[in-house]
Amino acid sequence: MKRALALGGLTALLMSCSPAPVKLNDMTVDLGQATSTTVTQSFGGTWRVTGVPLWLSVNRETGSGAVALTVTADRNAVTPLQADRPTLTDTFKVEWTAADGQTSGTALVKVSAAQYTLSGRVQEQASVSAADTLGTPALNSGAAGESNGIIVTYRSGTLRDAVLSSDGLQAQSAPASSAGRSVATLQELGVTRPQKRALTGQSLVLSVPATRQALDTLRRDPNVERAVPNRVLHVLSTGTGEAPMTGEALAAPLLPTDQYAPLQWAFTLMGYRAVWRDMEAGKYNRPVTVAVLDSGVRFEHPDLAGKLYGSKEGALDFVDGDTDPTDPGAPDSLGDRATHGTHVTGIIAANWGQNAGPICAGCSPTGVVGASYRAPVKVLPLRVLGGQGTDVATLTTALQYAAGQAVPFPAPTAQNPNPPQVTNPHPAQVINLSLGGPDLTSEEAAPMCEAIAAARELGVLTFAAAGNDSSATPYYPAACPAAVAVGSVTLSGGSAPVKAWYSNHYPKVELSAPGGASLGASHLNGGTLNGQPFPDDIFSTAWNYQKNEPSYQAMAGTSQATPQASALAALLLSKGVTTGAEATLARMKSTATDLGAAGPDDLFGAGMLNAAAALNAPAVSDTLGLRLQDDQGRTFQPALNTLGQFTAYVGDGTYQVIGGRDQNGNGIYGEVQEPHASKQVTLGPSLPAVNVGSLVPQ
Repeated sequence: MKRALALGGLTALLMSCSPAPVKLNDMTVDLGQATSTTVTQSFGGTWRVTGVPLWLSVNRETGSGAVALTVTADRNAVTPLQADRPTLTDTFKVEWTAADGQTSGTALVKVSAAQYTLSGRVQEQASVSAADTLGTPALNSGAAGESNGIIVTYRSGTLRDAVLSSDGLQAQSAPASSAGRSVATLQELGVTRPQKRALTGQSLVLSVPATRQALDTLRRDPNVERAVPNRVLHVLSTGTGEAPMTGEALAAPLLPTDQYAPLQWAFTLMGYRAVWRDMEAGKYNRPVTVAVLDSGVRFEHPDLAGKLYGSKEGALDFVDGDTDPTDPGAPDSLGDRATHGTHVTGIIAANWGQNAGPICAGCSPTGVVGASYRAPVKVLPLRVLGGQGTDVATLTTALQYAAGQAVPFPAPTAQNPNPPQVTNPHPAQVINLSLGGPDLTSEEAAPMCEAIAAARELGVLTFAAAGNDSSATPYYPAACPAAVAVGSVTLSGGSAPVKAWYSNHYPKVELSAPGGASLGASHLNGGTLNGQPFPDDIFSTAWNYQKNEPSYQAMAGTSQATPQASALAALLLSKGVTTGAEATLARMKSTATDLGAAGPDDLFGAGMLNAAAALNAPAVSDTLGLRLQDDQGRTFQPALNTLGQFTAYVGDGTYQVIGGRDQNGNGIYGEVQEPHASKQVTLGPSLPAVNVGSLVPQ
């Protein structure tokens, strides 16, 4: 008996040691709504994973013996802007060689992952606004356009299966009758159990507000022939009173007519079409000086005529030590000579309309526009950047001079150790620094940081570029405690911009502004230049050194975002919305459009500049829509159906879901000072689907 047991045990051992497969078969991985899962397959040779998509990762790339791979999905990496893909699918390969070293092949791994679902509805306010209503049953004061509900006339035969009851219209033999569907549709608008009464054989009177939305909803029913307000009629006598104002008319947005203004999408994004209309009233009348410490400027550029302080008015060249800060041009990345300071200056102050003076052959007679338009904002050019950049000492002296302090000029030398002191005749209220570097320590940057702090105490705001390394490395002078570091955003194709890929992100970033997408990889602004789609870069004044004539150029970077902040600060001071550095910065932050995670963050600071809100500009539009963004700065644009309902298929993360109105014409819904309603939702494997319900902006 013992021997028999031993033999039985041996038989079982032999059966369990069957040879491993000599090839790998195709595999299917269904993650469902999990973040990761493991796929296994017996094998006896060696293998190597290849072609893994960017949104997937595996824990091992090579191995021998049995394949055991943990596949992890980053759904956010491939979620499209429209967020309309319920399931993500992709493939990668496992190349294998059998244990004999001779047989080889490739197995295909098919991966699918279900997205998380976010749904809801953007809905008008329940109370009927003057702009939306054609009258309600509750209003019986005789106001023009008043109505007592809606008269609905159905097409022939559609009421034969319906009867009236105490509960309203009920289908007698066909539960999907036209009348029943219309009532159910109205219930989706928030109208529950509406009262009805028969009018004719084919008509009903519904006691619901005759809003445009309700009328449009009824008219979309294919069996409805007509839906009209049940108008109230009155005696024809003149009254003694004036009809009350039921709403405020929208102001017309102001669109520049300059040749290249259609390419300047950044101004539209910040609501400047409303701001420029506001300027027409003449309320921007306080002179403001913006000191641009840069590579100098081309004074002869006709689009900058009258907007610059010249060499006899305080402009200085701290590089060459003279009073002519004309930009000589420095080699750029394309091998041409670039006018960085001229470009930055044009963003702030380029003229509108016909350029002054003779126009060179082939030159634009109108060019671009600057943010300041009619406001008395002038730029003080101070050249601090040469072919090799600048240094801390030079920049420190220029900062002190810009703020109104006396400084030695030119810089002391062995031959001239005690040069005369000079004082700026036009001290700046705003300083623009579209420059910086990542290699400075806080100790090395201390002199210029102290100069910025001293300027702040004098009431001067200094805005500095956050840096273009796409890193969390602080840049100086932006990282100086008293400086305002400005990051860059660009277009996304949706109703919210995104962080520009190159823009640095660190705690000192306080604000963001449009700086462009760079590399010409994105063309979302809709403009064309020379018959080609215009990249999402910033177009401004420049100089053609080969022809020695004015020109215009597209650039991108935090250098281009920073003058957007300087210009807005100047306009706040010019209009008198704020006085002093602290109040101005506080206003810019409190009215910024919050992007990414709720509240200030390293990616955007307080958010993107909103010039219309900061300057209390009049409303120039009034449209309803959805803004969906996550805490990593991504934005999505799911479609809204005719009832305002949406379903978004997205990855894991925390989302801000904002239903709101766009009143400054920039296509961003529910910004500061615009009606909005928002909810925050966190999606993931433990909570794969959320319906946020109705978002009713108010």
